[in-house]
Amino acid sequence: MNPALILEHLLIVLLTVIATIVVGLPLGVLAYLSPSARRPIIWAVEILQTIPALALLGLIMVVAGAGKATVVAGLTLYSMLPVMHNTYLGLSEVSPAIKEAAVGMGMTSFHRLVNVELPIAFPVIFTGIRIATVTAIGVAVFANAVGGGGLGSMIARGIHTQNMRLILYGTLSLMVMAILFDSVMACIETRLHRHRRS
Repeated sequence: MNPALILEHLLIVLLTVIATIVVGLPLGVLAYLSPSARRPIIWAVEILQTIPALALLGLIMVVAGAGKATVVAGLTLYSMLPVMHNTYLGLSEVSPAIKEAAVGMGMTSFHRLVNVELPIAFPVIFTGIRIATVTAIGVAVFANAVGGGGLGSMIARGIHTQNMRLILYGTLSLMVMAILFDSVMACIETRLHRHRRS
């Protein structure tokens, strides 16, 4: 087992999740606020999701070269759908009565969005972040193909040398990582939804 590869894989996932939130959340807000922009945004993000991850990384590598930046960019585009969609969905589900109460208190549209709607929608948004995180953990195995490293390099080396131990180590590490992150985030998600209901 190579701890450095696990840490490298986690770094790729962390950077991807941060970038996915930075890009996906504003797109979800824009889709919520602008009916004219909603369909093009959803269409574009859904199209990206249909492109095989390895092919998407290869296309970006042709333009930007190999390396971790290419991996993070590709995984961000591939993982953006759940964050964008859940942001839009969570904001759309905020009760009209709560929105009217905020307007009655004299809040502007911006303050209502930031102080009322986004906090109420956050449990649903967090569900999207959870899905994007688990997706990134699995898809990041392709990072090795475009010079990004991570656990994919261990699995690829095991395949090339027909070393079953390396393949199993890499695969089990990915499984444990995905299960651990999913379980922890599921607990947080449950608490967020419980707090929202209360």
